[in-house]
Amino acid sequence: MVRKSVVLLLVALLSAMSVSLRAQDKNAMSVYKVARFIQYLSTDYVDTINTSKIVEKAIVDMLGQLDPHSFYISREDVQAANEPLEGNFEGVGVEFNILHDTLIVVNPVPAGPSEKAGITAGDRIISVDGKIIAGIGLKNSDVFKLLRGPKGTKVIVTVLRRGVADNLEFTITRDKIPIHSLDASYMLAPKIGYIRLNRFALTSEEEFVTALLSLQKEGMKDLVLDLRGNGGGYLNAAVAMADHFFEKNNLLVFTEGRNNPRTEYVSSPGGLFTKGKVVVLIDEGSASASEILAGAIQDWDRGIVIGRRSFGKGLVQNQMPLPDGSMIRLTVARYHTPSGRVIQRPYNNGEVENYYKDLYARYSNGEVYHRDSIIFPDSLKYFTLHKKRVVYGGGGIMPDLFVPIDTSFYSDYYGKLIRTGVMNQFTLNWIDANRQDLANRYPDFKRFDSNFEVTDHMLNQIVELAKNQKVELDEKGLETSQMEIRKQVKALIAQSLFSTGHYFRIVNKDNTTVQKALNVLQNWKQYNNLVQE
Repeated sequence: MVRKSVVLLLVALLSAMSVSLRAQDKNAMSVYKVARFIQYLSTDYVDTINTSKIVEKAIVDMLGQLDPHSFYISREDVQAANEPLEGNFEGVGVEFNILHDTLIVVNPVPAGPSEKAGITAGDRIISVDGKIIAGIGLKNSDVFKLLRGPKGTKVIVTVLRRGVADNLEFTITRDKIPIHSLDASYMLAPKIGYIRLNRFALTSEEEFVTALLSLQKEGMKDLVLDLRGNGGGYLNAAVAMADHFFEKNNLLVFTEGRNNPRTEYVSSPGGLFTKGKVVVLIDEGSASASEILAGAIQDWDRGIVIGRRSFGKGLVQNQMPLPDGSMIRLTVARYHTPSGRVIQRPYNNGEVENYYKDLYARYSNGEVYHRDSIIFPDSLKYFTLHKKRVVYGGGGIMPDLFVPIDTSFYSDYYGKLIRTGVMNQFTLNWIDANRQDLANRYPDFKRFDSNFEVTDHMLNQIVELAKNQKVELDEKGLETSQMEIRKQVKALIAQSLFSTGHYFRIVNKDNTTVQKALNVLQNWKQYNNLVQE
């Protein structure tokens, strides 16, 4: 029956194509050719075949010949692919980790379904709807399948809680759970605020405005906007955020493609941060929407961009549905900064692997260590719109002030601790064993930040845990990296006790890029050549 339906569908498609063929349409001929080929496979091939699988692979291969950012999303993966950008999913609302084959609640989402039901940090979920999940080789994907589900549906979880003799059973009603795109927002120094964004999603502007207004109430006059590692997201979200930094009628970005006429995005009145000084932080992980915002700030001489050259993604994708519920994200245009720059770095069609290897090449050719290692051809030279400073297109946003990557703390030993997850595992174990004492001694972050230290005993425990993971002690490596190890562990504990934002409050204290931004804002007059007053 299914096979007959496929054949009938193909016959209808072929009939429709014949109309275009009479008009000698070359594109229709290509489509006709593919449709005829699939018909032959379905009706005449010697063995039974999975036509859907063949078509799916063909689509993937065809998109792979176009550009590095057009790709196929299967029906099963559409929801997961869209969730980070839509800003929410439906489930029970817990941050979790899997430790010793057991699902441990790191934190319930504030005011989410699990917190309302009584789930607390440190709880071990041992069964879901009567099915034992401890000791079965649980993976993150398994947890998503078990705990996520449509809003309003219920799930029963059994919990083992430290200090409680009997297992506890909770009925949790699933709901919409926000996925925040804002990692941190706090006062970096008197009158200087800091906001870190990890993506540009549907909710990003709302989150940004909430943070901005809150910081302004705390006395913020100037802002550090951290877009390092922000891989982008929605064009409209980037435009909406950029809008807040400009008076009306400033061109923020424009897009243009073969079948997409030039579309301009211009600032509107009512921006919330049109006067204060602004520094934007970028690095090789900043892409797409991040480059739109940084490019607008730089081209209008509105603020100062600090860090390292951004990724270089200037292609616009539209998400297009296919009949079976799958989708393609197809490149339809290029975006240009206000000065006219194309930020997309060069690529060869079909050579996606080489395209992404460029990021590794930046380390081997010394670019992340020395600004002089980056060479732009004169043909890509543009000028900012007020100061007429030279800027370049065709390879990402080059910052106004370069900050090399900091490797002073790095050792092979430290790298192994990170890759094997030793520090995360130690932190989870240590917090679980000391949770009540921590809550009593550090009821707020200020007290924790001032008084908590990662002791030598804790460091020795990390070393022993590493040995159990077959990471042998490297004395020299430990000496080189021990301060960074202590800082990261303290930051991870702060993240678990308080929030992700508190993690960044700790690691930013001696971060070279953040400290450079702070110095620039505190000595702004020295940089008048970079900004329009």
